[in-house]
Amino acid sequence: MVGGTARSRAPREAARDPEAWPDAVIDDVAAAVVQTIARRLAAALTEHGWSRRAAADHLGVNRQTIGDVLDGRTWPDVATIARLEAGLNTPLWPPLARRQRCSHRCQSPSDPGQHPQ
Repeated sequence: MVGGTARSRAPREAARDPEAWPDAVIDDVAAAVVQTIARRLAAALTEHGWSRRAAADHLGVNRQTIGDVLDGRTWPDVATIARLEAGLNTPLWPPLARRQRCSHRCQSPSDPGQHPQ
């Protein structure tokens, strides 16, 4: 497995108090990213007025996967995050402020998709 055994535990298990997910204090940087995604996903679902089942129907992402992300039971892959973001029209990671800062630094005028090395 890429990254060794770091992903053998669910992200919520990296929290000091897993029962407080997604509001728990987390020292693990990767688990904290998943926590941010879970918080932003929950906020977006609330904003749309969607249950997990309704979100699955609208977004084309399995209901169980949505639940697992929200509950911190899985490490979501890039394809899942991309589908969720596209369907919700909401950035889940990185947070929007970080994207805006990066867009000024990370894009070269000749190739907007090319990141500097």
